Amino acid sequence: MPLSKVVAIIPARWGSTRFPGKALHGIAGKPLIRHVWERCVEAGCFDQVVIATDDMRIAEAGFNFGAEVAVTSADHPSGTDRIAEVARKLKKATIILNVQGDEPLVDPGLLEQLTRKLKENPKIPIVTAATPISLEESLSEHHVKVVLDRLEDALYFSRSCIPFRRGISNLKTYKHLGIYGYRRKALLDFVKMSPGALEQAEQLEQLRALENGLKIRVVVSEINSIGVDTPEDASEVERLILSRRSG
Repeated sequence: MPLSKVVAIIPARWGSTRFPGKALHGIAGKPLIRHVWERCVEAGCFDQVVIATDDMRIAEAGFNFGAEVAVTSADHPSGTDRIAEVARKLKKATIILNVQGDEPLVDPGLLEQLTRKLKENPKIPIVTAATPISLEESLSEHHVKVVLDRLEDALYFSRSCIPFRRGISNLKTYKHLGIYGYRRKALLDFVKMSPGALEQAEQLEQLRALENGLKIRVVVSEINSIGVDTPEDASEVERLILSRRSG
């Protein structure tokens, strides 16, 4: 057995406010959660891929298509807390990717890139991803934006359009992609921290890390991803998957 492991953990719950049961919603002949799991397996950079859920319907579906499943507490306030419960038991895991259970189009190449970034830079505690978007897209509060320093560490995340352009039109705007890679210690430290004023104001969990001085390195990807928050999103994802197959 290796002394250390790289693990992908996919948090999945039943009780989505806008789309209950979406983890098992059928998309192109498979439950949504299976698409996410398959993208992780396809990445080829994980020693272990685990679905973390508190719902036995999701757990049973995962078992049926061959996934490793961890049944967790139902009391977790976030997916990060859910994956941390699993990470505590994985003593040999050194790098853990939190792959959102509603991102069926997540790019396997990006998963590998995030993993490599942590492997090659032992001082980086957390990595995440972003992609360039248009100014028009940046005006939507549903797209979380991030600004970077010269090392490509995150300076701030916001639902507002950042940076503000005062006479400068050629600045890039980056949309945050909700995928994170952690060193195990950074993850377990993070979930012990209390939410700060910025996190509570923006309702963005990643601001807790910045408020506590943890650096977040950002990998810029040219490939956008569509998260499934509504049945309409699921229909759009299905259209894209089927068009790729036919193409």
